[in-house]
Amino acid sequence: MLRSSHRTAALAAAAALVLVPVAAGCGDDNGGEPQRSPTPTATATSPGTQTPTQNQPADPAAARQQIQKNWTAFFSPRTPAAEKVKLLENGQRMQPVLQAFARDPNAAQTSVNVKDVAFTSATQANVTYDLLVGGRPALPNSKGTAVEQDGTWKVSTKTLCALVKLSPNATAVPGC
Repeated sequence: MLRSSHRTAALAAAAALVLVPVAAGCGDDNGGEPQRSPTPTATATSPGTQTPTQNQPADPAAARQQIQKNWTAFFSPRTPAAEKVKLLENGQRMQPVLQAFARDPNAAQTSVNVKDVAFTSATQANVTYDLLVGGRPALPNSKGTAVEQDGTWKVSTKTLCALVKLSPNATAVPGC
């Protein structure tokens, strides 16, 4: 029952993302649903673990650290919407959604714990994270992606849209 209430709260937080119609939409043409698995995939790497050179940035440790820092900041209720724009792929286009989310009371309880980062290229990584509500895992072992854009590792639009799709009101946001 307790787990169900946390999942409901997580879905309510995701629902806040779709309360305001966004003409620009939020798709990145890749779609995608959040995937959960009980353990990280075999291709996932622990901090400090090397992957083949073609599948990682020049400094994988620094990139991993930046991904963790930026994801934590992006999903933090304390981070202003203007800062979140800089931490989201194509953030300028997504600004209306971020501002609506920031005003929702459920967003004040939502955060993430990045558990793992696995590079798939020099500019993309799979991220395993727990979506937390009130500090407790509501969607544990969720899967998302980070992208390097303009020299910064960001939460992918695909990840944000996958969370939006968890909401029963997901059809209100075209493109996600």
